Amino acid sequence: MIRNREAVEYGVGPAHSLLLWPILRDMERGFADIIDILPRYETQIAELSEIMLANLVMIAETPAPTFSERRRMEFLLERYNEYELQNCSTDEAGNALGILPGEVGDRNILLVAHMDTLWPEGDDHTVTIQPSHVFGLGIGDNSLGVASMATLPLILRELGIKLDANLILMGSAQSLGRGNIQGIRFFLDNTDVPISAGLCVEGTRLGRLSYSSIGMLRGEIRYDLPDEYDWTRFAAGGAIVNMNEVINRVLEIPLPRRPQTTIVFNSIESGAGFNMIPTKGSLQFEVRSESGAIVQELGETIENITAEVSSRTGTDASVEVLARREPGGVSFSHPLAASARSIIKSLDVKPRITPSTSELSAFIDKGIPAITIGISTGEDLNEPTEKVEIAPMTRGLQQLLGLILAIDRGYTDESQ
Repeated sequence: MIRNREAVEYGVGPAHSLLLWPILRDMERGFADIIDILPRYETQIAELSEIMLANLVMIAETPAPTFSERRRMEFLLERYNEYELQNCSTDEAGNALGILPGEVGDRNILLVAHMDTLWPEGDDHTVTIQPSHVFGLGIGDNSLGVASMATLPLILRELGIKLDANLILMGSAQSLGRGNIQGIRFFLDNTDVPISAGLCVEGTRLGRLSYSSIGMLRGEIRYDLPDEYDWTRFAAGGAIVNMNEVINRVLEIPLPRRPQTTIVFNSIESGAGFNMIPTKGSLQFEVRSESGAIVQELGETIENITAEVSSRTGTDASVEVLARREPGGVSFSHPLAASARSIIKSLDVKPRITPSTSELSAFIDKGIPAITIGISTGEDLNEPTEKVEIAPMTRGLQQLLGLILAIDRGYTDESQ
């Protein structure tokens, strides 16, 4: 026992790693001890950085546009099998699943990172590693999150951490855009395993903390001028002119300050160049609000505006809803949110509390307490020059470990 106590106080190397966690379990010391133990893991996690970066490169250089995540799913399953996780499998949605069984196994923690990116397969997915940064398409969103999931079983094994709860690791498919987080939704709709808590892992940004979701509607307006279009009629114009009319009308909609509400135009596509009248076009928009009723109302208003402009100009127009989210989540004072803030602050990182519209929404819909966190810092997210920093990844993984341990020991339960 004296030797073990000294390991807790002084041991920070791999030779002592197997001694750290049993003491934490056996002495029943509380949440503060998780905070105290996290710095001791820094050296061991940093020593595994090469494996983490190798996983990151292999994942990032594997294209995975939404609905085409199969190769990344297969890579994750290879890693899960290598670390001898149980029930390594996929499902009808294309998710990658593996279970690290707990010592007791009466509770289940679900970790999820979405596998898809915004970049098509034909783009150059080459990854460049420099001393301080890693560059590549989708490197932060969400190749780093997936790499964390691929490396986590090894980290737990090397640190000698054994959990009481079962840890379900999931690379989710069909998350972004038209995917509408169908991967995680499918799993939660069809599993008979009760989930105690969820952790959504994103590559960026370290310090990010999302424990609530705002109401959201993503839609796309498509314009098509028929071949027999009458260019002499009043208000006649090409697709760009008609979409501009819709934009101007939408911008005139009065938005409430409370609850906070916004309408964003995400993209507009039309036209081929000079001497060509644009006859087709698309306009993507997003409505966000703290009120689900206001989101619904604004969505209907935009549909009515589109229909009115279409009728007046003689164009064919349609509005397609691509994704919806309902507001909700845990409160600021919920033990899961409070524990996450304490863990993040203990690592000298400032929590950045922001609502989310990612996989977190699926947990909220099922009434499962969950949060979203980031692993590292980066720049130019979803740009061709996207990059993430290497050094902060260690703290990001320490944060992830701390949350897993806190959930496992029951410190994030609402009864606490």
